[in-house]
Amino acid sequence: MFRILRPYAKETKVSSNLLAIDQGTTSTRAIIFDEKGRIKASAQTEFEQIYPQGGWVEHDASGIWTDTVRVCREVLEKHGIQASELAGCGITNQRETTVVWDRRSGDPIHNAIVWQDRRTADRCRELREDGTDDWLNARTGLLLDPYFSATKIAWILDTVDGARARAGRGELAFGTIDSWLIYKLTGGQRHVTDIGNAARTNLFNIVDQRWDDDLLKFFDVPASMMPEVLDSTAEFGIIDDEILGSPVTIGGVAGDQQAATIGQACFAPGMVKNTYGTGCFMVQNIGERFVQSKNRLLTTVAYRLNGKTTYALEGSIFIAGAAVQWLRDALKIIDAAPDTQALAESLDANDGVYMVPAFAGLGAPYWDPDARGAVLGLSRGTGIAHFARAALESVCYQTRDLMEAMKADALDAVELRLDGGMVANNWLCQFQADLLQLPVIRPQITETTALGAAFLAGLQAEVYDSLDDIAALWGEDRRFDPKADSKAVDGLYKGWQDAVARVRSE
Repeated sequence: MFRILRPYAKETKVSSNLLAIDQGTTSTRAIIFDEKGRIKASAQTEFEQIYPQGGWVEHDASGIWTDTVRVCREVLEKHGIQASELAGCGITNQRETTVVWDRRSGDPIHNAIVWQDRRTADRCRELREDGTDDWLNARTGLLLDPYFSATKIAWILDTVDGARARAGRGELAFGTIDSWLIYKLTGGQRHVTDIGNAARTNLFNIVDQRWDDDLLKFFDVPASMMPEVLDSTAEFGIIDDEILGSPVTIGGVAGDQQAATIGQACFAPGMVKNTYGTGCFMVQNIGERFVQSKNRLLTTVAYRLNGKTTYALEGSIFIAGAAVQWLRDALKIIDAAPDTQALAESLDANDGVYMVPAFAGLGAPYWDPDARGAVLGLSRGTGIAHFARAALESVCYQTRDLMEAMKADALDAVELRLDGGMVANNWLCQFQADLLQLPVIRPQITETTALGAAFLAGLQAEVYDSLDDIAALWGEDRRFDPKADSKAVDGLYKGWQDAVARVRSE
């Protein structure tokens, strides 16, 4: 098992407390963990989702930066410690979300374009020719899709007045949210990212592990905009002492799904985790060898430690918890997300009602940006409980879509480790186990995304010596074994497949 190489001894830390910055799609959080991975304090704030047009999603990058500073200061105050007592800081972030900023002023030149955004779908179609997806996939593990950062960068350069000329003069920088926050936290001293975030741009060659000149040319993005790419544990920079009161080393960075994979201790090939958040993301560790998916999954970098890369297969579901948010915020038929459990439990069956939450198109394994959401099978007897149950079921059906593709591509899973805000819902966890006909396991700490970032920072700070140390800290909260008849759940899944076929654009 991997161990951190120690070229020289470091001074003993006065504390093993670790700060994790978890910058997500709908909220920004700061959490302090102790060396056992236990939460000591947390602070969180939600922020505005900006929808300029249908299918467009933006964030205020400057607002995210302000929120990050606020929650970090708040969590330190809650815990009653000084920044000087922290062993280090880890950052995890919403991936693919794109920020372009002026190197001199440090100001964004446009709102951040969010991973869910579909504005470049037409551009992707224009770029796509026979063999394009194969060529891209062989280098990046990805597909040509608006999901990834490359076409978002080009759109900003082509839309903001004078931006392309400024980029050509080296005046502009690109970064995913991790890179943006590091730049700001270090007072503009560091323009870096980790390999996992770089691997989500469609500009990084994950076989050769470098920014790819051919890809940069294909997407018309200047190489001068790209950040330096580091391991998942590295000295990413020092947080300016004016921000938290004392300098703190940023020692670990990972995109949210890579961080959750580490937080779930999925360190052996074949291990699988699924994170149920705004979207839903399944990741399977496939070891040290790059494998191209034959079933429209993504190959990505799980982590790189001491220059040694571990790859993963990933399936991305664009809408998971966001479907429940839609029930709450748009339809206003529930007051809070936990209400869905009692509503789902009130029904003996789904009565043929299916929700296909393709509000931002369909992700893996369909990759259909033009699909749109629908609720099918309505009758006079359909009520609020059916909508709640259909929203929860849709997440589980999409997860089975991914598991079926993963089985065909790589290794059979023996269990599924799940995390994220939705897994507090016991009904959802049990239905997922039934539908997959696999045990699903909820960990003691479900904030595995932030925990993974803390673990990476802890490796760099010598709080942990190895991945074995981290794996030993993982603990099971509850195991959900399949209870339903396999033929019955296969029938439900067939109904889902029929519903998806009716909303597909192809």
